[in-house]
Amino acid sequence: MPLPTHFQFSQAGLNDYADCPRRFQLRYVLQQAWPAVEAEPLLERERLLALGQRFHRLIQQHVEGLPVEALTASLGEAELVRWWQNYLRALNTTLSDLPAARRAEVALSIPFAGYRLVAHFDLIAADADRAVIVDWKTEQRRPTREQLANRLQTRVYRYLLTEVQQRPPGAVTMIYWFAQHPDRPEVLTYDAAQHAADGAVLRELVAEIANRAAQDGEWDKTPHKRKCAYCTYRSLCRRGVAAGVIDPDQDRSEERRVGKECRSRWSPYH
Repeated sequence: MPLPTHFQFSQAGLNDYADCPRRFQLRYVLQQAWPAVEAEPLLERERLLALGQRFHRLIQQHVEGLPVEALTASLGEAELVRWWQNYLRALNTTLSDLPAARRAEVALSIPFAGYRLVAHFDLIAADADRAVIVDWKTEQRRPTREQLANRLQTRVYRYLLTEVQQRPPGAVTMIYWFAQHPDRPEVLTYDAAQHAADGAVLRELVAEIANRAAQDGEWDKTPHKRKCAYCTYRSLCRRGVAAGVIDPDQDRSEERRVGKECRSRWSPYH
């Protein structure tokens, strides 16, 4: 089943493919509905996901001009209050150097390798000289700099924004800011060599996926069966029925982002 020319590649989809080609085939090519529970306990997973969504929404409202006092009055959970206070403090410390022109929850896309490459940014702060991408993270564990630099999210976001805004790669920076570690953001600069390498990696991935989609048959399953414990298709693939126990360190931003990327409208940045 060849991919349609309007098919959208996002960092979430590319991550799915990197984790397990069969998951990508089921989710994006065959659009197979298989609503298994991803992790247990379900209520705790849903609580953490909802809390992360509320945190992102708070920041979006703040960037759009709603007063801090009104936003603070709407808070309830102690965890969310702590993240919010850390964010407000960071605006005067670790995030004080951001350009003044800021837009939250920005959807961008470009034509790419015969399809479209899309992303949904938590925050873009830009002026005439530079653009800074900020991604808010609420998980407990803080990945290493090397892990963050090698993420497909990092590749997609910096590459796409550089292309959309037609800036020199050296004028683009990405910051991962951790609500649990507000004084330790990871700042990842960019350059022309990285931009060229990212483009090559992403084109190779897209071409590999497109070639597979054009052929009949079942795609490979991941050899790392531990990942199956958190996959909604595990019973379909006969790799278990019970959901994995929720990992408090898990980055839940992917779950939040998948839905947003599916609903994206093209931004005025185009």
